[in-house]
Amino acid sequence: MLLSRLRGPVSRYFHHPDPLVRTANMIALVVVFNQPFYPLYLYWFVSPNFEAAYWTFLSTPFFLAVPMVSRMDAMAGRALLPVAGIGNTMLSAKAFGDASGVELFLLPIVLIAFVVFRPKERLHSFALAGLSLAVYMVMHGGYGEPFHRFTAEEYASFIRLNATSVGMLTALVGILASNLIAERGGDPK
Repeated sequence: MLLSRLRGPVSRYFHHPDPLVRTANMIALVVVFNQPFYPLYLYWFVSPNFEAAYWTFLSTPFFLAVPMVSRMDAMAGRALLPVAGIGNTMLSAKAFGDASGVELFLLPIVLIAFVVFRPKERLHSFALAGLSLAVYMVMHGGYGEPFHRFTAEEYASFIRLNATSVGMLTALVGILASNLIAERGGDPK
């Protein structure tokens, strides 16, 4: 009942006439709706010590803001999505340690940076993709002590969880990109 009442307002909030903005909004929506479950995934698949996951909620407002920012400036809204993803990844790497494999999320962020911009906007894509890669190259191993240190076995489970999540996010971005291509009638312009 509650979900059916929320469907209309949520759909209106995330809708946009520009297909690239709609794609960015859809990715942001998926992240927003999945973030509350992340502590549960950690509890079920990694460790009963999942409290550090609550820090990841600090990024939720930024993902939630993507559609609102897009209404004011479509390019800024599309750029906010990978920037929020990079920030969330950095925060997560600090919270869990880079041994968690959470930096793998920087890979689909690179893909997102290329999917949500037009060919004539490639400079923005390259800048955001470059930022994502630079964060990995500069920050990997430089986050200091994590908020919680897990055991080697828990970190192995963490990597499996994050690799699976990265694969699913990459698949979603691929599906959305193929939808964009189909909308254009396969025209690469």
